[in-house]
Amino acid sequence: MSEQFFWMTDPVGVDIHIYSWLPDAGQPLRGAVQIAHGMCETAGRYAELAASLNAAGFAVYAGDHRGHGRTAGAVNLLGDAGEDGFYWMRRDLTGIAGIIRKRHLELPLFLLGHSMGSFLVQKLMGEDGPELYDGFLLTGSNGPRRLLALGEWMARSQNRLRGDLHRSVLLNTVVFGTYNRSFSPVRTAFDWLSRDPEEVDRYIADPYCGAICTTRFFRDFFRLLRELHTEETLAGLSPDKPVFLFSGDKDPVGLAGKGMIALADLYRSRGIRDVELKLYPGGRHEMLHEINRAEVAADVRDWLQRHLPESPCPHNHP
Repeated sequence: MSEQFFWMTDPVGVDIHIYSWLPDAGQPLRGAVQIAHGMCETAGRYAELAASLNAAGFAVYAGDHRGHGRTAGAVNLLGDAGEDGFYWMRRDLTGIAGIIRKRHLELPLFLLGHSMGSFLVQKLMGEDGPELYDGFLLTGSNGPRRLLALGEWMARSQNRLRGDLHRSVLLNTVVFGTYNRSFSPVRTAFDWLSRDPEEVDRYIADPYCGAICTTRFFRDFFRLLRELHTEETLAGLSPDKPVFLFSGDKDPVGLAGKGMIALADLYRSRGIRDVELKLYPGGRHEMLHEINRAEVAADVRDWLQRHLPESPCPHNHP
């Protein structure tokens, strides 16, 4: 496994930091996976998954979103994605996909999104995603929800009162404040992420994780969520692109599995022919950092391998 990083300058001049994990030289490549990470974390946290996928012949790429990781530029700048940040996050994902396609001609390319990254992927699935990707994987996600308009109104109100760059403890509490309620005992504010205390502590200790986001970040985030399951977005879904949904059945983001079931049902009702759902008993929000993450990674590998072209032509990576 070889870990490297590079930079991509997007159309409005923002430099996006991108990790690449490639199998050892000489190992044939069977496909490529692009990862869209979650809110208040960094793409670097997916190195363990990348190693597992590399062993199966997949090249893996993951960029730090705007306002996250090394793309933010400094720790004190974390949590703000700029104006129209979620639109540009999606454009950055498609820009990275273009780079991957050029580097790995003819290889199938899959897009995996976790949490906030999964909502970006959901939106892309109804935009230009079907043209760029051969399949989609969503984890730590959710389906249609009520009260999103209220959340957006609260974020807009905070934005008007406090300004674009105010770090909103109120909105942070609205979004995350109830997530620990289902778990006992509670050791930290982030126990809802994983049953593995070492993974939780690693998240807390990471300077690129856990930032409080700005009012305009939350405003644009609620707007994205509200747009996900509109007729306009759903009309763009491709019935031919497979989807793998996986989550913990105790994940508060996915309403303890109910949201993921609703999302799977929605995609099937919209004509997507290959929708697979797996809920892991006892799993919390970050299944890729859970106590059974080896099992989860194996399931991801298995799904990817089953959705490769029937007669793949292995390629050596450059």
